[in-house]
Amino acid sequence: MEKVQYTKRDFYYDLPQERIAQTPAEPRDSSRLLVYNRADKSITDKVFSDIADYLQKGDLLVVNNTKVIPARMYAKTAHGGAVEILLLKRRDLKVWEVLMRPGKKGKIGVKMTISDELSFTVKDITETGERIVEFEYDGAFEDVLSRVGTMPLPPYIKEKLENQERYNTVYSKINGSAAAPTAGLHFTDGLLKKLQEKGVERAEVLLHVGLGTFRPVSEEIITDHKMHSEYYEISEEAAEKINRAKREGRRVIAVGTTSVRTLESVADENGFVRPCSGNTEIFLYPPYKMKCVDALITNFHLPESTLIMLVACLTGREEILSVYDYAVKKEYRFFSFGDSMFIC
Repeated sequence: MEKVQYTKRDFYYDLPQERIAQTPAEPRDSSRLLVYNRADKSITDKVFSDIADYLQKGDLLVVNNTKVIPARMYAKTAHGGAVEILLLKRRDLKVWEVLMRPGKKGKIGVKMTISDELSFTVKDITETGERIVEFEYDGAFEDVLSRVGTMPLPPYIKEKLENQERYNTVYSKINGSAAAPTAGLHFTDGLLKKLQEKGVERAEVLLHVGLGTFRPVSEEIITDHKMHSEYYEISEEAAEKINRAKREGRRVIAVGTTSVRTLESVADENGFVRPCSGNTEIFLYPPYKMKCVDALITNFHLPESTLIMLVACLTGREEILSVYDYAVKKEYRFFSFGDSMFIC
């Protein structure tokens, strides 16, 4: 059988601007839920709190426990020029890779001031134009950051976020992301407790989400696209839970595309994983078949994005576009603060 060469246009769908959610649902689990059953291709419209009706005893939810940091800051040069910086990746204790706008002001050796307690010097420039900067501060960087930084909301969200913690999941733990693993934003502590009482297990993995998750596919042929790199960790406890579920034939349900990327980066041919950490540049698109993941809870993603391509691995390209067309017509809310989908 001839291998299909997909173009980015193959993953395009038309989305009216008003369908892009600007604010999160309150409470978290009151967002809408589209349930797509792959066996009979049926679609059911629900509310996210109804997810408990579709999960069964023995199911294993795999969640990403990364925590978004207030990574957006504004700095001034000695001559009064203003720049915006976004923290991308920590290189050392005080050294970070950052995105700087406008980049032309970030020449090597330039020192900039963010506040009375935080400044930095540009040390290097990467091949792709990011700056390597070294910060100067007293005390703990996270404490300083909490005072001077703001949440790096996606560019399509124009509304101000009143509650900064609303861009983190209730189970977020480990600082390091520049964007939220948004599929998990719908869970409340009460819903998680209800699922636990039902016998649904949970395993936590880590993937620090970078701003590359919003980077559009610029190449026409999708296989020419260079995927961004993100740091992940799978602990011994998480690997043991995942492997036990696979051995016992129970469903491994990924919460979000970041959990999928973590699991599929490590899984062997039988879907088993090992405790490890590293950086992944995995790019999943049809006809890739998931090795570890059996079902997925996810939001609705941008047209022509690597994320909709990943989701299509579970359903097939035409099926997912058909589901998205249905969601647009039914006026679901899209993207980071939008509604949810359960592909089972």
